[in-house]
Amino acid sequence: MAPKEGKEKAPQFTLKTPKGTKDWADKDMVLRNRIFDTITSVFKRHGGVTIDTPVFELREILAGKYGEDSKLIYDLQDQGGELCSLRYDLTVPFARFLAMNPTIQQIKRYHLAKVYRRDQPAMTKGRMREFYQCDFDIAGQYESMIPDSEILCIAVEGLTALGIEDFVIKLNHRKILDGIFAVCGVPLADVRKISSAVDKLDKLPWEDVKKEMTEEKHLPVEAADKIGEYVKMKGGVDLLVKLQHDEALMANESAASGIKDMEVLFSYVESFGVEDRLSFDLSLARGLDYYTGIIYECVTSASAPPSDGVNKDNKSKSNDLDEDVSEYVGVGSIAAGGRYDELVGMFSQSKKSAVMPCVGISFGVERLFSIIKAQEDLSKIRANHTDVYVMAFGGGKEWTGFLPERLRVSKQLWDAGISAEFLYKSKPKPRQQFDAADKIGAPFAVILGQEEYARGMVKVKQLGLGENADEGTDVEIAKLTDHISRLLATIKQQC
Repeated sequence: MAPKEGKEKAPQFTLKTPKGTKDWADKDMVLRNRIFDTITSVFKRHGGVTIDTPVFELREILAGKYGEDSKLIYDLQDQGGELCSLRYDLTVPFARFLAMNPTIQQIKRYHLAKVYRRDQPAMTKGRMREFYQCDFDIAGQYESMIPDSEILCIAVEGLTALGIEDFVIKLNHRKILDGIFAVCGVPLADVRKISSAVDKLDKLPWEDVKKEMTEEKHLPVEAADKIGEYVKMKGGVDLLVKLQHDEALMANESAASGIKDMEVLFSYVESFGVEDRLSFDLSLARGLDYYTGIIYECVTSASAPPSDGVNKDNKSKSNDLDEDVSEYVGVGSIAAGGRYDELVGMFSQSKKSAVMPCVGISFGVERLFSIIKAQEDLSKIRANHTDVYVMAFGGGKEWTGFLPERLRVSKQLWDAGISAEFLYKSKPKPRQQFDAADKIGAPFAVILGQEEYARGMVKVKQLGLGENADEGTDVEIAKLTDHISRLLATIKQQC
């Protein structure tokens, strides 16, 4: 007799989200949507129109646009003969969009969407592999530095509207940086890789950056020392004046052009009243290859790594892309961007869009969220937006629980645009209904009394008053929605 076949075991798997990603619970979503709404209102105030692009692009579109960070791009398997990658940012897809739509000669565009980077996650610091960016870009031919200064104004407005006051916008100019490298003796072919080393000065001390330049990238020590003298400089208009008196730098065409741009920029940001937020910082390099002019990063005290410096285990951890590095990194920049005048031209097959200057800013939602959440009293956040809880009180043998009646009143409220809920029980007890209303924070209850309802009346009671609670107000069912609407309007005015 053949042995009885046993049941196949269910496959075993780890129940978790992939590294560098997270689920967003109810109150977190309320907070994140508030960030979206706040930033979007600033974008709209400045004339922005929104677009959307695919979450993945042809691999060749993204290739060669991000310098050393290109290794962080998520490549996808061949599907239908096309090699694709998940988008790394929203800037390159925007440039591709402009190249495909040459009739667009000027546009202020904003875009809120997810991007993907196979970077080391720092989950508690909002540094993730899947995250949202909120971008605002100005594309088209305009007089020099006017769009750039408005973008800086948008950065300040966006962060202050979110309640973030402790921030500085570090800014530099790629042409000035390129000029510094040329004056210091960096070969043209090595400019970008030396630039990427300088960009690490916000995370590493100068000696470590110098070591990378000289030992890993084979720059002569004398050239590295000269670069060090420049990239340690920061200030405001005073630094601009100092650079203007640097004969070697002003003799370099690239540096002189960048310094002239900064002179114009400082006059415009003064008109916008945001000059006090700016720090002209020659150490800022921004690692992305496509920047051609002004570059900037918004940082807070939370942006920096922990005060004890880089962890001793940093080197071993940094080689493990699956490691959560929250313990030894800061939040990083909370918004960043710059000018990229040549990116559209890389894709363009039309003379019309071959030259399309662009400048933009990108807000990092998850990083902003990590800062704002730490300051927020989560107990005061309502994940539920229900305004009215519909209840029924009664008793005796003939008491049915008024379920159809509660459904009817709820529908009356919904039709009037008022959010309402009721307990999914045919005969709920009063305590159960009040507990349910309290749990979601509903400000009002509509109570269907056994006797009052027969007379066409209900009682409206304000909830959450504690010892100051009253018996409520009797209202005709026909006038219920008007009465509730007035109460909600009063509460809104008080808030």
